[in-house]
Amino acid sequence: MRFALFGAGLIAITYGLARFAFGLFVPPIRADLELSAEVVGVIGALPLLSFIPASFAAPVLARRMGARYTAMLSGTLAASGLLVISLAPNGLSLGLGVFACGVSTGLMMPALSGAMQAVVDRSMHGRVSSIMNAGTSVGVVVAVPTVLFLADAWRITYGSFAVLAVVGLVATWFVIPSVSRVTPSEAAPPISRGQWWRLGRLSVFAFLMGFVSAAYWIFAPDLVVTLGDLSPGATGWLWLAVGIAGLGGAAVADLADRNNPPITQALMLMMLSTSLALLAASPGNLFLAVFSALVFGLAYMSLTGLYLMTGIRLLPGRLSMGPVLPFVAISLGQAAGSPLVGVLIDRFGYDEGFAMFAAMGVVIAILSPLYPQAVGEKAPGEAPGEARGQAGP
Repeated sequence: MRFALFGAGLIAITYGLARFAFGLFVPPIRADLELSAEVVGVIGALPLLSFIPASFAAPVLARRMGARYTAMLSGTLAASGLLVISLAPNGLSLGLGVFACGVSTGLMMPALSGAMQAVVDRSMHGRVSSIMNAGTSVGVVVAVPTVLFLADAWRITYGSFAVLAVVGLVATWFVIPSVSRVTPSEAAPPISRGQWWRLGRLSVFAFLMGFVSAAYWIFAPDLVVTLGDLSPGATGWLWLAVGIAGLGGAAVADLADRNNPPITQALMLMMLSTSLALLAASPGNLFLAVFSALVFGLAYMSLTGLYLMTGIRLLPGRLSMGPVLPFVAISLGQAAGSPLVGVLIDRFGYDEGFAMFAAMGVVIAILSPLYPQAVGEKAPGEAPGEARGQAGP
């Protein structure tokens, strides 16, 4: 539990502050740097794009450098990126900062997964991963007071985030083991056709969920400020609601993964779509906007936790691949969705752009019976009993 909580703290810095808090500060950043919605959408996609190669490089780095030094590299990039954002004079330097933050995010979870194999019993891997994943919500909650009280001082805020990243970097030296006893992929059993088939379906759903969620993460605060005429400081209540509700995602994902993942995914995708539609319909009503954020936070964190745990159980002996693939797919989806929603907003407006993404979420939810079952599912090409024999812990 101590390792899970510390890992959640590092995830709070790299995912919550360095990556997802950006959308919270879009209104003042956009106004100060005079950026269009389309440019903001492109910049919002940069940390998602940099996350992908970093995620694939992280397992190699963790084996060669050890989990401790890989995590410290992640922390260094997070602190550097946050500092660059705080000093950014234009869109280009802002993009460089968020790009570095994306690399940091991609390195952290594989480093923690490698350390987890060394210090945590295998039967607890799923639950520990779920707790660490909930750290994203903690980071979002930490960012909220700065928006409520320093709405126009986003440079000072990002400077304080950089200081927190340095504190996490120092703590990493003392908590994370220097060498992780990670089983080399060459020694693990070959991945069967059935496993690849289920991983492919999992990755497709993760990509589509990330695509739809990009609208809320990047443009929800800007929507209530621009379309709803709320003050920039009021957007902090949205992210506070997202963070608090997201904490419940750890428990929901664990429960869902052990019962009926397809039904749970369908329900959470419908909730995700509802949050987008509700925000677009009543952007000037702070109560309804906060309620939509509660719905979004619970749905998003439940889905990411569900995908993470499904990946672990599909490939229980390959923590460098099982959890990484769905997270990469989510980032790819967000990277694709972020600029597209920016274009839709510029051409059709916030309400219609969000409505289109909400409709996409409903369609994806209808396809949830195709979601992979980690235990007892027989995929095409598998011999009888093969799926059950490859189930997770």
